[in-house]
Amino acid sequence: MQLKINGQEIAAYPSQFTVTTLDLDDSESSVRTADGTLNRDRIAVKRQIEMSWGVLKWSQISGILQAMDSVFFDLTYPDPMAGNFVTKTFYVGNRPAPFAVAQDSEIMWSGLKVTLTEK
Repeated sequence: MQLKINGQEIAAYPSQFTVTTLDLDDSESSVRTADGTLNRDRIAVKRQIEMSWGVLKWSQISGILQAMDSVFFDLTYPDPMAGNFVTKTFYVGNRPAPFAVAQDSEIMWSGLKVTLTEK
């Protein structure tokens, strides 16, 4: 698998990687009629990607989080719908990073999770 953020390979590959295809509908014109029929106005199809990691060294988690620090960034990833690697612009939501253990001067982190949503 190939994962790149702004053209640079990701600092550590995730243990879980899920791509969700999202339909975005116009909230005003997408409505159900009295008989339950849906009148739908799809305005875009976007991707949402969830990634999580096991145990990471401090340098690895820092590299991942710093790569996603911009408001928007380009991600190259395998897209199941496209059937190929694609590059799209994403933003990241919350980034919980639970502390695992300290070993000498090295702090290990476990359970980093991120959700990326296409711009």
